[in-house]
This record gives sequence, C-alpha cells and structure tokens, in this order.
Amino acid sequence: MKIFIDTANLEDIEKCLKRGFAHGITTNPSLLAKEPKTSFKSHVDKIIGLINTYQPGIHLSVEVFSTNQAEILQQAQNIMEQFNYPQMSIKIHVGWDELETIKKLSRMGISVNCTACMNVSQAIMGARAGAKYVSLFWGRIRDGGNDPEKSELRFNLKEKKILEDDDFNPAHVVGAVRKIFDEDNFNTEIIVGSIRSVVDIKHARLAGAHIITIPPKFFPDMMSHFKTSQVVEQFMKDFQEWLS
Repeated sequence: MKIFIDTANLEDIEKCLKRGFAHGITTNPSLLAKEPKTSFKSHVDKIIGLINTYQPGIHLSVEVFSTNQAEILQQAQNIMEQFNYPQMSIKIHVGWDELETIKKLSRMGISVNCTACMNVSQAIMGARAGAKYVSLFWGRIRDGGNDPEKSELRFNLKEKKILEDDDFNPAHVVGAVRKIFDEDNFNTEIIVGSIRSVVDIKHARLAGAHIITIPPKFFPDMMSHFKTSQVVEQFMKDFQEWLS
C-alpha cells in the first residue's frame, strides 16, 4: 500500500516527510485555500522544497483551478513548465468534456490524476482516456447514499439504471474498479481519498486501493494503541526495577 499525504499545510507536510513513510502528496484548491494567502507558485515551490529536503522524488499531485477546457489545458502545461518537477501529476476532475483534455495531456507525456471519481464508470473512462491515476472519493461516495437533499435524484438515477444501491458503498466501488483494472491490464493506479477515519484507511486498502491519500490528523492515531503503551510502560518499569 502506498501512502500519500492529503494536505497543502507546510508544517504538516514537513512533519510527515521527516518520518519517511510517504510515497507522495496530494493537494487541491480547497486545501490550498486553507493556507495563509500567498501566490500559488510560491506555495507549491515550498512543498517541492520540503520534498527535495526530506524525501526527494516522491509523487506530487497539483490540481488545476478552472472548468473551462482550454484553460485547464493551458494551466496544466504552465504548471508542468513552472515547477519542472518530474514526479508531478496534474489533477483534472472527471467529466465528459474533461476526457478529451485528459487524453490530450496524457499524449503530451503529462501524468494526469483524474480526480473526484464517485463511481465505477467514471474511473474506467478516466483511465481509458489516459489518466495515470484515478482518485475515488471514499467518504463522498458514502455521503451520496445518505444525503437527504439528493433523495429524489438518487431515486431517478436508480430508476434509469444509471446507478444502483451498491454504487453508494465505497468498498464495492473501489473493489469493482480494481477487479476491472486487474482483469483488463490497466496501467492506471487507484487513489482513494476523502478519508474520514483510520478504519476507512484499512477498508480502502482491503477493497483494492493501490494508494490511499490521508489527512495528516490521522497519522498519529494510526501509530497508537493502548496495548502498545501498556507494554512499553511495563518494559521500562521492569528494567528500572532490575537496575535498582
């Protein structure tokens, strides 16, 4: 399992990279907007600087900030030229028009992370268009089956056989995508994001995710267990008694 850090916070990134477990970092416009105001270039430069200091060569996904396809294409090219970081992917949100843009960028040799995927067909189409990664949003897939404001829309989609109940079960969605990717020999990796708990991380990997991108707040909890603390305390106590 590859672990990515899902944040744009420089302090959190540095803490994680110092510990050496990360295979990459994912950002998006909302994560960047949480940080102190600066230029986009300046902030991403600082992220790359931290990568080069602590874990050179790990992955970095940076997202475009437009829904206009011509602008997306230009932004993607500009981002790749601006930062000249070989392990960078451009995040393009999934969509019908976006497939053409993904195809164009991938044929230019630009690594694309097709993001905001919520169902099997979106992930398959993004991969077929040339995306190196498809990002499935675990928590938001689950939210889609529970949102009371979308109950009528859910009903209509199920009536039209566009979606079914399993399409709101993130484990089913990720597992189905992984099965198809493996059987059809896709070169695309599945990133699972929108993680809401440590338990989600385990379930996402067991469902078939190649990569899980995780908010930094969950990492300390991933490394703690009350029995570990109890055992270490006992070891220290026993040793001190032996010394005395």
